[in-house]
Amino acid sequence: MKFLIGLVIGVIIVPVAVFLYFISGFAPAATGDKPLPFEKTLAHAALDAHIEREMPKSVPVQADEQTFLAGARTYRDNCAVCHGLASGDQSVIALGEFPKPPRLLQGKGVTDDEPGETYWKVANGIRLTGMPAFKGNLTDTQIWQVSLLMANADKISDAVRQELQPPATAASATAPPQKTTPHKTR
Repeated sequence: MKFLIGLVIGVIIVPVAVFLYFISGFAPAATGDKPLPFEKTLAHAALDAHIEREMPKSVPVQADEQTFLAGARTYRDNCAVCHGLASGDQSVIALGEFPKPPRLLQGKGVTDDEPGETYWKVANGIRLTGMPAFKGNLTDTQIWQVSLLMANADKISDAVRQELQPPATAASATAPPQKTTPHKTR
């Protein structure tokens, strides 16, 4: 009898309680909320397994200076708003995201990832992270160029590094946020 009660609790009551917790608005949903226990671990385990199964195993683009320069231009135009440039502050967009986007050009970035893994992330995006899918908006070649740039970011030339600096003439995409006073409406 105790086994049957335990089975009912485990199979019916616990899942219903978890479901009610989420749909009642008690689960953290804002970017500033503290994550749930094991949220990061479970999300990464699922993502890692999915990418390992689906990522391309061969790279159809040569890893050379021209590829890195083209990748740097694509990165600057499409990725820097969230992931930042080689120097400068994070953008207002990046500061407001949860989870925080990694600074790919600072520290080791994703230089320890296979280019196919980065390709998969750029092409498909990552659910519930703010990472968009670029498949259909960038060509496969552009996605591979960015992926190879990221895999080799610790070995790039000064010319490629220069492409990854904030533009000198325009307002920087990674300018620090400006404090503003909200307008009150009457």
